[in-house]
Amino acid sequence: QVQLVESGGGLVQAGGSLRLSCAASGRIVSINDMGWYRQAPGKQRELVAAITSGGSTNYADSVKGRFTISRDNAKNTVYLQMNSLKSEDTAVYYCNADLVTARERYLEVWGQGTLVTVSS
Repeated sequence: QVQLVESGGGLVQAGGSLRLSCAASGRIVSINDMGWYRQAPGKQRELVAAITSGGSTNYADSVKGRFTISRDNAKNTVYLQMNSLKSEDTAVYYCNADLVTARERYLEVWGQGTLVTVSS
C-alpha cells in the first residue's frame, strides 16, 4: 500500500545538472531515513546519499560536493540535486525509505527507479 515514485531522470551532458524527486504515498504513519541509491549496468546497487528525519545527511565520496539531498516532510518527498554530472554518474537511481505504517513498523520501501544518462 506504500509506494515511492521517482521522477526527474533524463539525458544530460557532462557538467550539467538534474534534480530527482521521490514522493511517498500510502497509509504512512511516519518516515524515518530516506535515501538515493543507484545501479549502473553490471554493477551492484550503491548508496548515493541519505537523509534522516531530522535532516542529517550522508553522501558517497564519489558525489560529495556535487550532489545535495533534501526532504520535505510535509510532502513525504525527498530530492536529489545533482550538479557537475559526470559520465560515471550514469545509472538507474532508486529512492529508498524506512517508514512506519498502520500495520508495519520499520518497513523498507524502494521506488521503481529513474534513469539518469550523462553523455560525455
